[in-house]
Amino acid sequence: MRRPFSSFALSRHSVRLLAGAFLVFTTAVVAPPMARAATVQELQRSLAIIRINAIDLLAKGERLPLPIQQRRDILRAYYEEQGGELLWLRDDRPEQLVAALDGAAADGLRPDDYPTGQLLSLLQETDFKDVRGLALIELYFSAAFLEYTADLSVGRFLPSKVDPNFFLKARSLDQGAALQAVATADSLDDFFESWQPSSSYYASLRGALAQYREFEAEGGWDLVPLGPPLKPGMTDPRVAYIRARLAVTDAADPEGPSGADTYDPDLVAAVERFQARHGLDVDGVVGPAVLVAMNVPVEDRVQEIVLAMERWRWMPRDLGQQYLMVNIAGFDLRRVKDGETEQRMSVVVGKPYSRTPVFSDMVRYIELNPYWTVPAGIAVKEELGKLRSNPGGLAAQGFEAVRGKDVFDLRSINWSNYGPGNFPFQLRQQPGPKNALGRVKFMFPNEHSVYLHDTPSRSLFARSERAFSHGCIRVSQPLDLAEQVLVAGGVSGWNRDRINQTVATDKNTVVKLNEPLPIHLTYLTAWVDENGVNFRKDIYKQDAKLLAALDGKALAW
Repeated sequence: MRRPFSSFALSRHSVRLLAGAFLVFTTAVVAPPMARAATVQELQRSLAIIRINAIDLLAKGERLPLPIQQRRDILRAYYEEQGGELLWLRDDRPEQLVAALDGAAADGLRPDDYPTGQLLSLLQETDFKDVRGLALIELYFSAAFLEYTADLSVGRFLPSKVDPNFFLKARSLDQGAALQAVATADSLDDFFESWQPSSSYYASLRGALAQYREFEAEGGWDLVPLGPPLKPGMTDPRVAYIRARLAVTDAADPEGPSGADTYDPDLVAAVERFQARHGLDVDGVVGPAVLVAMNVPVEDRVQEIVLAMERWRWMPRDLGQQYLMVNIAGFDLRRVKDGETEQRMSVVVGKPYSRTPVFSDMVRYIELNPYWTVPAGIAVKEELGKLRSNPGGLAAQGFEAVRGKDVFDLRSINWSNYGPGNFPFQLRQQPGPKNALGRVKFMFPNEHSVYLHDTPSRSLFARSERAFSHGCIRVSQPLDLAEQVLVAGGVSGWNRDRINQTVATDKNTVVKLNEPLPIHLTYLTAWVDENGVNFRKDIYKQDAKLLAALDGKALAW
């Protein structure tokens, strides 16, 4: 249920006026003077007259309010070309829409962005014998409805306008379909629920937003004083502060042992739950990173949930029956089937200055024992110096130079003759245990040259923050993932034994998926899972960009 309309008495009074207007209108304008009530036929004629006036306003009106002007073509198409019925001058429709706009905060939207006050003024001030005025009310409500439905369904901004590293395919609201659908909807609440993102991820964030807004209304939490790391079993007056803080979000006992300042096992368990939800080392030690996370104000956590909900509106409506999803900010990959996470693993993503982009695509094949062709920019900027000083070192790691169909030993080339703008070679590393891509890569060919792959550098997966790559995504369980991706892709005969045997040959082998598997690269600093509400650092400062865009939104109302 949506949050009740805050000025409900005023709204109900206004809607009663509107509902009674039809009787006044049909009696004064259409029905004979002695008629006591408008017949159904007369009411239909009255509504038809209002609709004709709405069409005339759209065709000839030169001073229509800007929100109506902006949607003139789609409104004309609905009311005139499609013969659409009036949407708002009946039943309790005005009340339902005003309540929905006023309750927009439940979906992370801002009620002040919508013209609730203007709609109420129209209802109060219009002379209900004024056919033209009733037509204007209809159009104004329709314009407000389209604005809100678009924000709820596809988001308030194009992703690429907020951050150039977001390459999600732009989604748009089918406004004509929305008008047609709402015309037959029994309930606006049900209608809006069906047009918001259908993903369970979004629904769980919606619940988290309500929960954290309750925390906010109750005063949030007090700051935990800074100090040296606190380890299990130690005694410290800050224990009481930590206990009170985690009683709000992590089920810590707010009382604890009577009068004890000891960091006891029950509180350690609550700290570990908090650490897991915030992507910190789960060791029970209350160090600087834990204290910083504990002291983030509840208002900031609310904002992070709101931004995550906005990003979900940018996502494809259909993620796929089976898919891979990488959360860049969470350093996490999930393989999902029928809405359930069947496999989860840590990943390494791009550094802040070589960011992993956000987009959706399809995994089409995997490559066992891959070659690594070094990107030209990396070859010149990072490897050319090594080639000049010690080409044998790179050769020992399996690197070779390729020009056209010719392959050269690195030691046979005078690298001092080459440099930026004059580098006619591709630098390629042969398959094998030293290959930078490890033993397998997962290919979804794209303009960014980004893919998933193994890595021989396993130590980075033990870190809580893992932004170390040039943009590609390194996976912690590559062969396990390869086996399941082949199954999901409809490829038979490739069990783990066969994969291991093929890897052992060091021979480059490509296996094409019969059914391409959707993959979604996302950036979410808040989400909900079995641990509760998760929060992560904004490693690419993309939350800050989206928040700035929302704060600077130009409104037509």
